[in-house]
Amino acid sequence: METEEKKKKGMYESVQYQFETAANVMGLDENIRKILATTNNEIVVHFPVKMDNGSVEVFTGYRVQHNNALGPYKGGLRYHPSVDIAAARALATWMTWKTSLAGLPYGGGKGGVQLDPANYSQSELERITRRFTYSLGDNIGPDIDIPAPDVNTTPQMMAWIADTYMSTKSPSERSNFAHVVTGKPVGTGGLEGRDRATGFGVVVTLQAWADWKETSLSGKKYIVQGFGNVGHWASLFMKEKGAILTAVQDASGTIYAEDGIDPQDLLTYTSANNGRVAGYSKAHAIDPSTFFTLDCDICIPAALGDQITEENAHLIKAKVIAEGANGPTNPEGEAILLKRGIDVIPDILCNSGGVIGSYFEWLQNKSGEIWTMDDVIGKLESKLLISFKKVVASSVEYKTDLRTAAYIVAIKRIEVAYKLRGIFP
Repeated sequence: METEEKKKKGMYESVQYQFETAANVMGLDENIRKILATTNNEIVVHFPVKMDNGSVEVFTGYRVQHNNALGPYKGGLRYHPSVDIAAARALATWMTWKTSLAGLPYGGGKGGVQLDPANYSQSELERITRRFTYSLGDNIGPDIDIPAPDVNTTPQMMAWIADTYMSTKSPSERSNFAHVVTGKPVGTGGLEGRDRATGFGVVVTLQAWADWKETSLSGKKYIVQGFGNVGHWASLFMKEKGAILTAVQDASGTIYAEDGIDPQDLLTYTSANNGRVAGYSKAHAIDPSTFFTLDCDICIPAALGDQITEENAHLIKAKVIAEGANGPTNPEGEAILLKRGIDVIPDILCNSGGVIGSYFEWLQNKSGEIWTMDDVIGKLESKLLISFKKVVASSVEYKTDLRTAAYIVAIKRIEVAYKLRGIFP
């Protein structure tokens, strides 16, 4: 327990360290630094839910709203035992930088419920989701704070949130609130392509990195940690680029095949195996502790935070880390990677495809339009490439690494907003 608490505290310390580093390099206005160094609102709710057996369980839910200088708070809700105020605080802060870097009219928020969804039935998860939504009340809204799927939350859960929220409004108003949440199923106002947006974005940024380095993704060996939504979509798009998946790790185990693993075949297997990679017959199981030491060109951590640390960074053989997860590399680990000449495509750039896709869904709901898959993928790639070019230009201008450069681009946009608007009153 102490280790888990230290890790969660460490995530927030990491994001604060990254912010302070960028603020020092760019010479951020001290008054704006004070504002951005803390969160706007931190909401904790305790709510009872009746279980299938008739008993009542009380759950704790969180929503942290970091900053809304550029627009409504935006960010995921996760269902995981590690969810607490410290984790939500770190993730909300990252969302502020991510939405700003992407040029979106949003601020950063994050939250969730502290639970393991594997321990609950579908009907129990529905009641938990609806009651959590009701407990948050007017702290969320289509122009206030717009949640989205995250770890262990699904489009179905987003549909429950939308329905519950709309049910609290008068009948004449209900049609105006569908965009209280994004990541919904296509049949309930969701966006075609939103499911693959984050994984697609990881590969777009990797391709941009390869072009920048005058190399190709074709034939490159890569490893993926996490084979959920982000990991499996990234792998499918990497296959299209001709890259070779050699190892996958998730909570169930680590599998390896020197000649390569077919992502589509593995997805078929995991879909029938409760999402677990363990037991896949076309690769052999290896010691999980050796995952980051495997010989590869590209490493895609797409699971949870604090996976690459000072304890394993010196063993990594990849030439580039593409952060599909939020905060998978801690500052101490990153310092070692940079010293060794390993590039890190930072999370606020690399996995921003998801929030950009959410923005497109929000726009679609607001305008009543229906976007096609081609519309979404084309616009998504264009936005990501603009962000990548800005980060590289910032990296050159400030003679710094990609993460610090990305933070500078993000923070500058918010700094300008504050300087133009002033501080109320």
